Amino acid sequence: MDLELDHIFILTDKPKEAGDLLVSMGLDESFSRDHKGQGTSNRRFAFSNGMLEILYVRDSEESNNGPAKNLRFPQRIQTENASPFGIVLTRTNDAKMGMPFNGWTYQPDYFEPPNAFHVGDNSEILEEPLCIYVPFVGPVSRTEEIGTFKSISNVQVSVPLGKMSDTLFTLQTADRLDIKLGNEHMVMLTLDNGRSGLSKDLRPVLPLVINW
Repeated sequence: MDLELDHIFILTDKPKEAGDLLVSMGLDESFSRDHKGQGTSNRRFAFSNGMLEILYVRDSEESNNGPAKNLRFPQRIQTENASPFGIVLTRTNDAKMGMPFNGWTYQPDYFEPPNAFHVGDNSEILEEPLCIYVPFVGPVSRTEEIGTFKSISNVQVSVPLGKMSDTLFTLQTADRLDIKLGNEHMVMLTLDNGRSGLSKDLRPVLPLVINW
C-alpha cells in the first residue's frame, strides 16, 4: 500500500516548556485542541505538507477509561523506555485498499462515525511508536513551500530495540519517513531539505533534533 506521513506527535509531560521552545526557534504555532474522550490536548506546529504535534495528557481518568484507553497514553508517560511518539499516515492513491497493517479500530468521540482511526497492533508494545492510519482521508496534495520552517522533508524515528514489529516495519515504506533501530527514542526532523545547514538539539526537553 502507498503510504505517506501526515504528521508525527510527541507525548510529553512538559507541554508548555516543549511548545515554547519550538516557538522560540521561530516555528509557527497553529491552533490547539482538546481531544474529547481521549483525555489529551495538543500544541500544533503546521507545515505546508504535514504537522508536528506536541501531545499531553490533560485528564488521566478520561484517558484511561474512555475510548482511547488502549492507546495507553498515561502508561506511556509513566513507563521508562516507552516510546513517546505516534506516527500518523494517509494513503497516496485513491484505489480501494484494505488496511496497511494489522490492528484495531479507534472511534474517537471527536469524530463522527464511521470516521475512525486504524491503530496498529503494536500498540501493546510500549517501546514502539503508535502507528495510526487514517482510512477516511484520501490522497492529499502536499506541496513543499520554499522558505524557513516551511515544509517537512523527512522524519527519522529511532527505536531502542533489537528488532521491530511487523507493523513498524511496514511504516518504512511510507514517503518522508524512516524507521531505524538505535540507542534511544529520538526523532530527527529535517525541514526545508536542510538548506541552511543549521541544526538544533531539543533534548532534554524533547527527544527531537531539528535540521533545516
